[in-house]
Amino acid sequence: MQQTFESYVPTIWSAAWDRGDVGALDQITTADYTRTSKSSGKESSLNDFKAEILAIRQGFPDLTTTIDSVVVDGDNAAIFWTTKGTHTEPFLGVPPTGKSVETRGSNFVTLSEGRIRHEAVTWDGMELLNCLGIRSLADAMAAEAEGQATVVVDSMSGEPDMEVMKTFNRQFVTGVTVVTTQENGVAKGLAVNAYSSISLEPPLVMVCVQKTSSTYPALFASTHLGINILSNQQKDTVSTFASKAADKFADIDWHAGPSGSPLIDGSSAMIEAEIRERFQAKTHTIFVCRVRHAEVGGVEPMVYKAGRFYDSENLTQL
Repeated sequence: MQQTFESYVPTIWSAAWDRGDVGALDQITTADYTRTSKSSGKESSLNDFKAEILAIRQGFPDLTTTIDSVVVDGDNAAIFWTTKGTHTEPFLGVPPTGKSVETRGSNFVTLSEGRIRHEAVTWDGMELLNCLGIRSLADAMAAEAEGQATVVVDSMSGEPDMEVMKTFNRQFVTGVTVVTTQENGVAKGLAVNAYSSISLEPPLVMVCVQKTSSTYPALFASTHLGINILSNQQKDTVSTFASKAADKFADIDWHAGPSGSPLIDGSSAMIEAEIRERFQAKTHTIFVCRVRHAEVGGVEPMVYKAGRFYDSENLTQL
């Protein structure tokens, strides 16, 4: 097979990547095949590779791969390729964007009797999201993938205990916000306390939203969002937006910002912001936004700590 490796690779790649016939890879790999990502250092098996192809094809059903060139030198070879596809289905927790991408990569392989025994690749599925303008917090993910704990508790090694982390987070006092958007003219929103101002010049803010939220797909597809800092008179509003109600705006008075984002009447402050970046962080997406419109009310904000809500007007000054 080694003499015909250059002509054999395109057929196998087309079967696996273009048609999802991942079993075709068995014809060109050894029983102890391994695959290493140069970007993350992660090593995977043939079954892992097959699962990755199927997952990518699920998100990009029209995916096609072209082998640009194959260079063989004894028991080593390099495969250079181009992949095109349209993001029409969810992929790695990201709702479909409808955008088409084109990405290139190279695989450096070690052969054994004409079959691929080991493969070092410069590309993984995250590259498709990068091409869509959706980036991941690679440093944070890499630490987890490599088993490197960045926070230590008691034993000075390993992952922190979940209850310890919950207790830690409960000690942080925050405001309460409702993040909003519209989808086909329908107002949507969810309660979020992971909000922060980034800078004043330019005016940048960020919110962190869990991907399992029913509002997440609409929010991800939007160009703008609203951030409402709830007042000490909106306890019922918190309950509404923390619930799974089908229409959370049924009994909520609101007005639209200049770009249509719902701004909730009676809030302490409201902004509408343009979404500029979407960073993937495992179970959540971090939205970095540029403020385009702001309103400030005359009511004191609500405060949240350890699962309870407080009236900020009665805080004791230190």
